Amino acid sequence: MNEWTLHWLEAEGDLQPWRDQISAQIEETRRLVSQHVEPTRLDVLINRGSGGVIPEIGFGARAYGRSLFRLHIDPDNPAVGRGLLDGTLQRQVAHEVNHCMRMGGPGYGRTFGETLVSEGLAGHFVRRLFNNPPEPWERAVDKATLLARLPDAATLAQAQWDHGRWFFGTKDGHNPRWLGYTLGYELVGAWIDARGAPDADALVASPAEEIIAIGLPRLTTVLLEVQKLGSRL
Repeated sequence: MNEWTLHWLEAEGDLQPWRDQISAQIEETRRLVSQHVEPTRLDVLINRGSGGVIPEIGFGARAYGRSLFRLHIDPDNPAVGRGLLDGTLQRQVAHEVNHCMRMGGPGYGRTFGETLVSEGLAGHFVRRLFNNPPEPWERAVDKATLLARLPDAATLAQAQWDHGRWFFGTKDGHNPRWLGYTLGYELVGAWIDARGAPDADALVASPAEEIIAIGLPRLTTVLLEVQKLGSRL
C-alpha cells in the first residue's frame, strides 16, 4: 500500500487477529476513493481500545492533518464484526480521508459554520462513494429540532464555539447528541439540491461560504415548510 501507510499502535492491545481484514478494507477504500479523486498520501494510525470509539459501531476516527488520521477499533464491541463486513469501516475511513484532503485545501474550519460544512461534505462524499443512507449521526434529530436549533449567521461566523455542545450534546438535552453532524449533513444536502449533484472534488474543496450562502436559506425554507405541513395535520 504505497499511498497509504498503516501504523499499528499496540500498546493498548494486539490487533493481529484482525490485521489482514482491516488492511484489506482500508485498501479497498483507497481503491474506491482513487476512482473519484486523486488519492492523497496518508499515514494511518490504528489502535485498539474503546476510547474514541462510537459505541454503536465499534469504530472511531479522527483526522489530524492533510496526511494523517487515526482509526480506533474496539474488537470487544460486538458491532465490529458486522462493521468489517457491511462497509462501516470503509465509510469511516472515507469520511476521514475527505477531512484530510480538505485540510490540505481550504482547511477543516476556522469558524463554527466552516466546521459544519466540513462534516457535511465528508458525509456526502461518503454517500457519493458508497450510495449509503445517512449515518446515524447524520439523521440524529428530526426536522422540528433542526429548525429550533438552526444557528443564525452570527453563530456560524463564530471563531470560538463549544464543539462538544453542538456535536456531542448537552446533559440537559437542549442540544441533542450529534446535532451538529445532522445539521452539517442537511446544510450541505440543501446546497446540493440547489446547485445539482457535485463531483467528488467539489465535495472536498468547495468554499464553506458558498455552501452556507446557498444552503442555509434553502434549508431554512424546507424546515419551515415541514413545520407548516405538520401544523395542518
